[in-house]
Amino acid sequence: MSERGSPAVSLLCWFVCLAPSLVFSITVNTPAELHASKGDVVTLSCTFSSKDRPTSKMTVDWSYRPQSGGPPQTFFHFSSQTFPPPDGQFMGRIRWLGSPARGDVSISLINATLNDNGTYTCAVRNPPDVHGSPTSHIRLTVTPKRPSIRFSDVAVLIAFILLPSAIVTLILIGRMLCPKKQYSESKGYRSPIEVTEGEEYGIHPPRAQVQKATCCNLYLMDSDDEYEYYNRKKTLPLDEHYAESKC
Repeated sequence: MSERGSPAVSLLCWFVCLAPSLVFSITVNTPAELHASKGDVVTLSCTFSSKDRPTSKMTVDWSYRPQSGGPPQTFFHFSSQTFPPPDGQFMGRIRWLGSPARGDVSISLINATLNDNGTYTCAVRNPPDVHGSPTSHIRLTVTPKRPSIRFSDVAVLIAFILLPSAIVTLILIGRMLCPKKQYSESKGYRSPIEVTEGEEYGIHPPRAQVQKATCCNLYLMDSDDEYEYYNRKKTLPLDEHYAESKC
């Protein structure tokens, strides 16, 4: 008798042990870690699955434990309606994103700060489904925001550094490409007063021998050449055969 009853007793024990896990099996899921920059809007995602449809008895609690340690503190509660934090560091910075009918009880943290580093716990209860894994944890790490280059900074950089450098480069290239006008004292123009034998006073060198100064000569000539050019300009007579170079 006892031998026949022993398998039945064992089966009954297994059924009693497994019954709660088969009937009550709520599960809450969140990401293990989140990383954000200072000033970001952080979505604290939390979903759940339950054998029972959510009712007005379903509750959601979000709690926070600082990175420095200490007991967790509940800062957000949901039970048919939302109850945001009335004070503290999260006041005015929590937004409800959840949809219990879809198994979503997420929230968002606005304007994240370095003081928000820590562990966030999402706890869901949906009676009578209250067993299983009703809580899940998120570890949030907020870091300083990386500096970014703005368009105004780039414009200032171009205006004060690159543009002058480009102008200087063009001037140097122009000096190398434009031939220098070489002057020699032996080929310099003589004063109208100097008259040699066989020459008449007032007769100037032929037009073919007079080389007009070009823009390239004027603006890219060396300082010595420039001085000599303007010195000759003062001594040359102005008549109908002489025309000053105009750029």
